[in-house]
Order: sequence, then C-alpha cells, then structure tokens
Amino acid sequence: MKRTFFTELAYVLGIVILAIGTAFMEKADLGMSMVVAPAYLLHLKISEYSPAFSFGMAEYTLQAVLLLALIIILRKFKKSYLFSFVTAVIYGLTLDGAMLVVAPLPCDEWWLRILFYALGMVLGAMGISLFFHTYILPEVYELFVKEIAAKLQVDISRVKTIYDCMSCLVSIIMSFAFFGLWNFEGINLGTIVSAALNGFLIGRMTAIFEKIFEFKDGLPFRKYFEN
Repeated sequence: MKRTFFTELAYVLGIVILAIGTAFMEKADLGMSMVVAPAYLLHLKISEYSPAFSFGMAEYTLQAVLLLALIIILRKFKKSYLFSFVTAVIYGLTLDGAMLVVAPLPCDEWWLRILFYALGMVLGAMGISLFFHTYILPEVYELFVKEIAAKLQVDISRVKTIYDCMSCLVSIIMSFAFFGLWNFEGINLGTIVSAALNGFLIGRMTAIFEKIFEFKDGLPFRKYFEN
C-alpha cells in the first residue's frame, strides 16, 4: 500500500533538496549543470566587484530576466507567473544557506570531489522530481520549458533538450566574455556528465517516488495556481 505524500511538502522538500544538491556540485568544482551555469557565471563575475552578490541572488536575478522573456515570447501575462519568481527567490535564499553549510566540508581529494558531485546530481534529480508532483509553481526554468512546450504543442522533453543546449551555449559565451577566450569557468567534465545523466536520474527518481507514494493535496490551494 502506498503512503500519502502531500504535494505541498513535495514543494518544500524539492526546494531544499535541490539547493543542497547544487551546493555539493559547486563544492566539487567539476562544472555546474547547464541550467544553473549562467547564474553561477553571473555570480562569479559580479562578486569580483560586489562580494555580497551571492549565487542565490544571481539565480533569482537571472530568472527574473527569463520570466520577462517568457512573457514577451508568449505575449501574455498570468498572475500565477509571479509565484514562480517567488519560488526562485525562496530557492535562492535556500541555496545561499546550503552553500554556507557545505562550505566547511573537506574536498581536497579527487574521490571526495567525485563523491560530492555524484551526490549533488542525485539530490538535484530528487528535487526536480518532487517539483513534478506539486501544483505550486516551480522555478522559472521549469515554467519556461513547460509554457513554451504548451504554446508550440510539442513534447516537453524536446523543448527541455533545446533549452539545455541553449543554456550551455549561453554559459560558454558568458565564460569567454567574462574571463577570457577559451576560459571555461563553471563548465567542466561534470557539466557534460550532468547533461547526459540528468534526464535518466530524474526519470528513475520519479518512478521510485510514484511506486512508494501517492501524492495528494493537503491544502485547498490548487485552484489558485491552476487559474
């Protein structure tokens, strides 16, 4: 018999687990995932002049720009979009907290870096999978892919693949522009590994969650987000 898992709890845990996973990947220094690499590069560059500009701040700053781009592309605005940005801010603050917690951990040996990166990928996949099981709007990254796929009436995985490739290209351009030609800051072997395995890991986590749990709403708020 499946156990009940409230969708609101899936939202909260999704944010926390994803933030911890991202913090472990940053600690490993083997390359960020394609989705967060642009925000990480923005953080690296601006923090050179303003140390208070954190990774989390870069996340919701960039997502605000992405949300504006979505509105321009779709030529429409939904009030629910604003909560997606609220999620981005909550995630950004949680990420900064996770970075502080993970920072003191030793990571001098290669095996530790690989372990931390693998742990980060698994946790990231868990967090994203939990987002798939909640009605509360996820970060702008996921919203952008979902809305564009609905607009074009194409498979969401195809839009996700194109979006990831564009994020990778943008990251490379930003790295060259910020830190010099052929300087791949925040982009490394781990970025390629993450791109290759992320979809598989998310699928496996989703299958495991749905085998063990039945996701149900604990609060009567779904109608507000769907409208």
